[in-house]
Amino acid sequence: MRTAPEMGRIHDISQTLRPALPVWPGEPPFALERLAQIGPDCPVNVSAMSAPLHAGSHADSPFHYANDGTASGECDLDPYIGRCVVIDVTHAAGSVTPADFAPDAIAGAERVILRTYASFPADAWDSAFTAIAPETIALLARAGVRLIGTDAPSLDPQESKTLDAHHQVLAADMRILEGLVLEGVAPGIYELIALPLKIAGADASPVRAILREFDR
Repeated sequence: MRTAPEMGRIHDISQTLRPALPVWPGEPPFALERLAQIGPDCPVNVSAMSAPLHAGSHADSPFHYANDGTASGECDLDPYIGRCVVIDVTHAAGSVTPADFAPDAIAGAERVILRTYASFPADAWDSAFTAIAPETIALLARAGVRLIGTDAPSLDPQESKTLDAHHQVLAADMRILEGLVLEGVAPGIYELIALPLKIAGADASPVRAILREFDR
């Protein structure tokens, strides 16, 4: 009788939300406002936060790139939980193409996360990040992949007006994670948990993304 695999070490692959967090050029910074503070007349600390929905580690909803797309609060959660493969493509130049990884690396995978940074730029915005080529998204879709993740802030180049990779994702009804932190994470198979918040009408949502190792 086969037993379920035991789970091991957890890798937190989320960026820390903070005032100094690099955000898309032109978007407001993350802010945390203290509304109440523990003191003689107050028993609790209470805060409010504001942030762009695409700040840090986040899940794009289909509504981000299609007016009739599903918003974050209505997205099925299943694509964001389960077995995934992490692939090192730090050698890719400009964009990740199908030639940048072996075809068998994605065999049977429903979730694929691509590591493009050898060293993640946690404290500065990188406008020349490595995008994901539309033909790569098409290849993943044909292989049965339901979710694509990247440590870059977007699948498409910063200045793209056509969002070709995003629209390949839309055509295949895949889901997207962006802005992940993959330093210290070896290529291989993990369990992914990265749930978007239930925000009505939202084009994206912050996620607390983790990868959990399989012991056996």
